[in-house]
Amino acid sequence: MSDVAPALLPAAVVAPPRAMSPMPARWRDYVTLTKPRIMSLLVLTSVCAMIAAAHGDPSPVRLLALVCGGGLACGGASALNHVLDRDIDRLMGPRTANRPVAAGRIAPARAVAFGLLLLALAVLVLVAFDNVLAAMLSLAGAGFYVLVYTVWLKRRTAQNIVIGGAAGAIPPLAGWAAANGHVGVGAVWLFAIVLLWTPPHFWALALLLERRYAAADVPMLPVVRGAAATARQILAYSVGLTLLTLAPGFLGTFGVVYLAAAALLGSALCALAVRVWREPSPTAASALFHFSLLYLALLFVSAAVGAGVR
Repeated sequence: MSDVAPALLPAAVVAPPRAMSPMPARWRDYVTLTKPRIMSLLVLTSVCAMIAAAHGDPSPVRLLALVCGGGLACGGASALNHVLDRDIDRLMGPRTANRPVAAGRIAPARAVAFGLLLLALAVLVLVAFDNVLAAMLSLAGAGFYVLVYTVWLKRRTAQNIVIGGAAGAIPPLAGWAAANGHVGVGAVWLFAIVLLWTPPHFWALALLLERRYAAADVPMLPVVRGAAATARQILAYSVGLTLLTLAPGFLGTFGVVYLAAAALLGSALCALAVRVWREPSPTAASALFHFSLLYLALLFVSAAVGAGVR
């Protein structure tokens, strides 16, 4: 490294190397802003809720509008999250540091405009083809994720994901409302399931990223209370979640197909949670985290299938 003062060198010499300069944004960067993987799971929960509410026979037009409008709402909220979390994204390793806003490929103002545009389009689509309640619930979910979880809770309390999980639990309410214009008992069950599912799912990931959250000064549970305490909480929530999922099956809300799936999936989830409790290793935490994604998807699919075969 040269010791010559930068002010004495020609501009062409002191300019940052080309490889270090942020590349211009591409369409893939805007897709990345929407967090497609998260979006797909949330849209799936809303679609399954709509199918269940419609007893297995939803309107194709309304269903398509829910997919589009729900996806736009999730994507818009995620884009705003990228802007608000850009500082900690830079501290949590190469994957998050390379996100479009954190890496400087998309300016925060453009990402905000993009996110707000998606939210506005979501409301327009859902009001035009579904109903106002579905639109307002989708917007409420986005607002909760951005304002309550990202702005208020995430950097302030280790219970951030416990409360903030309500954001991800709202899409099933919107899906149910899209089917018939109101929120029924089944929707409340689905909301509660996602709410209780979120802590063990996210804490398993937090165990894997504990050092990165600590580096970014984000008070996730493993950072604040340690891996052993987190593992105990994961097990407690997993058992509680399994019991909760069985209730609507026994009460006849979602039928026998759902009840069988809830029992099998819950048993597997609890077995993985016990493994984490006994030894909160990265391998055990990773297995639980990845299975929890499949768990929620299959559970909601079983609720939709059960509604159509009863």
